[in-house]
Amino acid sequence: MSEKKPSFSIKNWSEDDQPREKLLKKGKTALSDAELVAILIGSGNREESAVDLCKRILSSVDNNLNQLGKLSIKQLMQFKGIGEAKAISIAAALELGRRRRAEEALQQFKITSCKSVFELMQPIIGELPHEEFWIIYLNNSNKVIDKLQLSKGGITGTLVDTRLVLKQALQVGAVAIIMAHNHPSGTLKPSQADKDITQKLKLAAQSLDIRVLDHLIITENAYFSFADSALL
Repeated sequence: MSEKKPSFSIKNWSEDDQPREKLLKKGKTALSDAELVAILIGSGNREESAVDLCKRILSSVDNNLNQLGKLSIKQLMQFKGIGEAKAISIAAALELGRRRRAEEALQQFKITSCKSVFELMQPIIGELPHEEFWIIYLNNSNKVIDKLQLSKGGITGTLVDTRLVLKQALQVGAVAIIMAHNHPSGTLKPSQADKDITQKLKLAAQSLDIRVLDHLIITENAYFSFADSALL
């Protein structure tokens, strides 16, 4: 007589251990990352509960939600029990989290330091697999009044449209600008092209009495400030 295999269904757990019920009873902060992701996928596979499967998925990215958000649908589907629909649910939830961070950063309207520029822009460009170059426009109180994506992809001097930068500055009434771009490689060392672009825009802005306050190179966890390094 064959031995009956144990059930890994969350339905058979005690109510206090079921993620949905735990969230209702104790609040969302009482749940682990794995339990929250388990709510998204609903079920595991024949060998693992949803929570155990999610623990394994998180373990593969060192329990880093930012790294989990970078996994493609195809990569998520490599885990047994994660089909296309579940992979899409995970990806969508993490993208909402990223956008929420970006919106929260936008509420920090006043730029008080290069760190505040990093906090504003990191959720937008810090984790991208490609380079993007942005201009931040400020009023005379150093409050952000607009942002402009100037280029996407590799950065060279030919991709910087000085006229577009200054036209936008005049339209929004900016008195100062800050440049920011990301380095997907993680390096914080400015290239010669980065230095050339900085000087090009600084000289052009001076003719209109618009100050260039800084240029930041942004990676996932750190930044380089041209102003702090006396390169402006």
